[in-house]
Amino acid sequence: MSRLRVPVDCPVCGGELVNTRLGCRNCGTELVGEFGHCVFCALDPAEAELLKVFLASRGNLKEVEKHLGVSYPTARARFTQLLAKLNLDQDADQTQAMTQAQILAEVASGALAPDEAAALLVGMDDSPGARG
Repeated sequence: MSRLRVPVDCPVCGGELVNTRLGCRNCGTELVGEFGHCVFCALDPAEAELLKVFLASRGNLKEVEKHLGVSYPTARARFTQLLAKLNLDQDADQTQAMTQAQILAEVASGALAPDEAAALLVGMDDSPGARG
């Protein structure tokens, strides 16, 4: 049986959806309340793949770089974005972000897609010391 991905954002207003009903397929029991959701379920397929590769390589970003076919700075930037999405970026101020010149060089070499570069460049507006 194919399972659908649980939506995390309201399609009407964009607010966060909460789980309010759980049911047992076996006996039909239902629980009603407000239940927490799985933060990993909100990952898109590319983010989930990045996390799987990172875990399988035991945290070796060089291996992630090879698997994704991107440069080390791109792999690191994608992983930093993943940490931010999972609210695990406590050390964001200490994380060395890609500079604007590095991002543009990655696009020029074809290692980074223009839409990803645009997202990284927009993110630079919010992170202190990320410009370069």
